[in-house]
Amino acid sequence: MPAVTADTLTLPRIVHSPDSVTRPVKLISDAPSGFEGEGFPVRRAFAGISDADLDPFIHMDQMGEVNYAPYEPRGTDWHPHRGFETVTYIIDGMFLHQDSHGGGGSITNGATQWMTAGSGVLHIETPPESLVITGGLFHGLQLWVNLPSSKKMTEPRYQNLEPTDVVLATSHDAGSIIRIIAGDIDGHQGPGGTHTPITICHVTVSAGHQVVVPWNPAYNALAYTLSGAGSVGAEQVPMQTGRIAVFGAGDSLTFTASETHDLDLYVLGGEPIREPVAKYGPFVMNNRAELQRAFEDFQAGRLGTVPANGLRPFRG
Repeated sequence: MPAVTADTLTLPRIVHSPDSVTRPVKLISDAPSGFEGEGFPVRRAFAGISDADLDPFIHMDQMGEVNYAPYEPRGTDWHPHRGFETVTYIIDGMFLHQDSHGGGGSITNGATQWMTAGSGVLHIETPPESLVITGGLFHGLQLWVNLPSSKKMTEPRYQNLEPTDVVLATSHDAGSIIRIIAGDIDGHQGPGGTHTPITICHVTVSAGHQVVVPWNPAYNALAYTLSGAGSVGAEQVPMQTGRIAVFGAGDSLTFTASETHDLDLYVLGGEPIREPVAKYGPFVMNNRAELQRAFEDFQAGRLGTVPANGLRPFRG
């Protein structure tokens, strides 16, 4: 799991107040496995969690971790979105992205692609020809972030956050690395520009260490286990790959790695939107009438068109 790494002794230290209130673990859920797109394996990270606990998030898949044989890698062909944002974080391997609004590029080894679908866009995410031919390790996450009703029809936007853009910090004992993708942690601001106030980070806790991360008390808080072993909360609730923790009220999060394994977590939270959510397939709106309009606009070509020189999946 390369993602972004650094010498923690050179990184700024995260400071938490001794009077901070550690958030208790409210709920634990284990992600079931499934398939997405053209058949790549995923874990459905938010399965079993209520919309109220997720708000402002809608959906998240862990893609892999899988070591593909030659000609096995798969992605998604062109498809539409409206009403939310997709945040794709690649830890190992590579995806190519292109959308009908002009956004696009490659995302690999610690990079994040942030696409605001807004009023509507078509896009494709597919492995490059070289990865399809050779096979290899692939691992990533895709998160869907809701937009409030006032921004559902905002202009589409694409952000390419390279690994070098991620803001890095460490714990008080330099035993952890915190990769801040969006939002603020102890005054360290991630590069992701968000329509909805949120914080996202990838935390690696070294074996035998613990980190306490300050967290906005107005935000909800979730931690998803990418790999390794350890626990979360003062209660030391056990964590393993594919397990997610939902936290209660407080202003800090506690993560502890086992004595023998590092613990990798994707940690996220945001200010709840508290609006009705109507979702179906690739659209997230506020009511059924808006969903129907999204389908009609897609069928009429009003969500964009595939460019003449657009990417196509390489199948060999």
